[in-house]
Amino acid sequence: MKTFISAIATSCLLLAAGQSLAADKPTDPQIAHIAYTAGAIDVDAAKLALSKTKNKDVEAFAQSMKKDHEAVNEKALALVKKLKVTPEDNPTSQALAKAAKEKQTELSKLDGAAFDKAYIDNEVAYHKQVNGALETVLIPSAENKDLKSLLETGLKLFQGHEQHAEHVAMELK
Repeated sequence: MKTFISAIATSCLLLAAGQSLAADKPTDPQIAHIAYTAGAIDVDAAKLALSKTKNKDVEAFAQSMKKDHEAVNEKALALVKKLKVTPEDNPTSQALAKAAKEKQTELSKLDGAAFDKAYIDNEVAYHKQVNGALETVLIPSAENKDLKSLLETGLKLFQGHEQHAEHVAMELK
């Protein structure tokens, strides 16, 4: 139950962060920072999962998250370097990082099936919120066509992650 409540709290924080962005349209440097932060958070979560899980489906999912999010972040870094843009820290990135740190602390205290379920449930909730923020705020706000294209490609990939996480969650029940 505590894990479920924490996942809901994380989802609410992400939703609130996305809504605050809607009021103040983020700039491309802020969008780049938010997108990179969101990817780095999932890489860290995957690394934790790989260190704790013994479930082959959870392990395969975590490997995929680590590989895919590292690859997208590498493309994002290459793009900001090419555009000579410095990603700009902002309240949304800070809120994401704070929520992720709290979730990592919570997850690190769990083991076995409890960890696996909490990790996958969080991944489902996290991808829903990030995908929603990409669709409704980040992509529409991006002014640079290359950044917008990278975000659109990321959205398609992350929608697949959400479906994969949902499938693994069904298998864990």
